[in-house]
Amino acid sequence: MSDTPLKNKNTAAYYGQAVASFAVALGAVTLGVVNLEADIWVRAFLGIAVLYLTTSAFTLAKVVRDRQEAGQIVSRVDQARLEKLLAEHDPFQKL
Repeated sequence: MSDTPLKNKNTAAYYGQAVASFAVALGAVTLGVVNLEADIWVRAFLGIAVLYLTTSAFTLAKVVRDRQEAGQIVSRVDQARLEKLLAEHDPFQKL
């Protein structure tokens, strides 16, 4: 059977960069909405829109990841079946 890992592991630096980038982006948008010269209801609407966009982005990322992982699992099961069939096959055996 194949010894390839199912998941690709990210480095700690990549994870840290992703978290820092998200925090900076969310902080910048929040600061921009708070300092916007508009009525309070406009800023509140924009704040809720940013929160909705953020949660939607997390949900989309999870769905894409889950779909990719499911495809990898199915692929590995099919590959294991094929390897088993090939291992058990004897080309010199009479039918």
